[in-house]
Amino acid sequence: MTDGVDRLDDQDYPSVTMGQAAELLDVQPAFLRSLDAAGVLAPERSGGGHRRYSRRQLVLAGRMRALFDQGMTLEAAARIVGLQDELERAQARIAELEAQLADRR
Repeated sequence: MTDGVDRLDDQDYPSVTMGQAAELLDVQPAFLRSLDAAGVLAPERSGGGHRRYSRRQLVLAGRMRALFDQGMTLEAAARIVGLQDELERAQARIAELEAQLADRR
């Protein structure tokens, strides 16, 4: 799954069509539509109204897919991903503060 996604350049540029995203993630387009409908992903829309996904969104969809494969519901998977992201931000902030404290000593 991540091999195809890792080849994409810009993390936030919405350049991948729904069909391409589904192929990269090895999912059905309905899976991506369900993430959009649930508010988990908010893909950009082309002038014609077609969904366009960024690399960052594809990584998120892949994380959700992995949790679904483990038997999680959409709600549970979204909560887990949110908590994982929150924990990562907190750990980064702690490391930053520890480095600042070390510099002052």
